[in-house]
Amino acid sequence: MQNKPNEGDFSSRNGATGSTLDVPGVASIPLDEIEFEFVRSSGPGGQNVNKVSSKARLRWRPGERLAPEVWERFQRLYPSWTTEAGDVVVSSQKFRDAPKNKADCLEKLRAALEKAGRAPKKRIPTKPTRGSILRRLADKKRNSDKKKERGRRDFD
Repeated sequence: MQNKPNEGDFSSRNGATGSTLDVPGVASIPLDEIEFEFVRSSGPGGQNVNKVSSKARLRWRPGERLAPEVWERFQRLYPSWTTEAGDVVVSSQKFRDAPKNKADCLEKLRAALEKAGRAPKKRIPTKPTRGSILRRLADKKRNSDKKKERGRRDFD
């Protein structure tokens, strides 16, 4: 007899509270918008891996839930997680049981959305210090003199 994964079997530590996946400042996703599929895992595991569908695959269509700039960053950061149809597909086969893999998928999605939700820092160009400029010029002069010595010599 195969156990069915319990729909509410994930902890609140991974952002899933009750019936939503909360990503502060980015989105609050109702869990009924997220589809889960359980398939057989790959890799070693003997009989267990051949007969138990413990790998979890999460599918979510963001639609209007994410701001356009967050969605663009998400697609740039995680190109293999997005489909041409605009779905997000995350899978996990880290654990031997489906509920833990389901929770791991939700945690991966939450962490990815949190990362995509942070705008990149604007780079502030810095000027070289006076000392570094002087060292660079002295080094250029030394190299120039070294190469001048390699030229023609007058032995008379």
